[in-house]
Amino acid sequence: MNYRPDRTRQVIFIALLCAQGVIIGLLERMIPFPFAFAPGAKLGLANLITIISLFTMSTSDSFLLMVLRLVLTTLLGGTLSTFLYSGAGAVLSWLGMLLIKQLGEKRVSMIGISAAGGILHNVGQLVVASWIAQSWTVMLYLPILSFMGILAGIAVGVAANFLFEHIQTLSRLRFDHHQRRKAC
Repeated sequence: MNYRPDRTRQVIFIALLCAQGVIIGLLERMIPFPFAFAPGAKLGLANLITIISLFTMSTSDSFLLMVLRLVLTTLLGGTLSTFLYSGAGAVLSWLGMLLIKQLGEKRVSMIGISAAGGILHNVGQLVVASWIAQSWTVMLYLPILSFMGILAGIAVGVAANFLFEHIQTLSRLRFDHHQRRKAC
């Protein structure tokens, strides 16, 4: 593959975001979640990296970042079942956020996109759980997880908005990405 300077920069950006996502994900696993009524629920802070990627890079690079983060996080402290659950949640969440983002910033904010991603992540995980348990009764847990997913998604969306407003590099990358998309 013949790399241009711009592509080299993009690969480095993917690697940096991936490393940050893996570290955030591993740190988040160590934090006990205080809500007993929602076992397994967590904030999903590593999804901040997915939001950033959706607004700063191409679809293929964003997907690559999500897959790399998922694989590395699993290799550094996961199991096959965590890979299945996380993978289903990550892919469904990423696809949903990508589709919702296509509606435009005037219709759906970054916070709304993130909240939808939080819900879809839980749906993906529950579908895998239903498949493993061979029972759709696992989906009865969806209302609780959806509520938690909305709250977590809002928190991640607010954090992403904050980062885009206060970190000039991210603002510039978002603008450049937006301009490239308009040119296509």
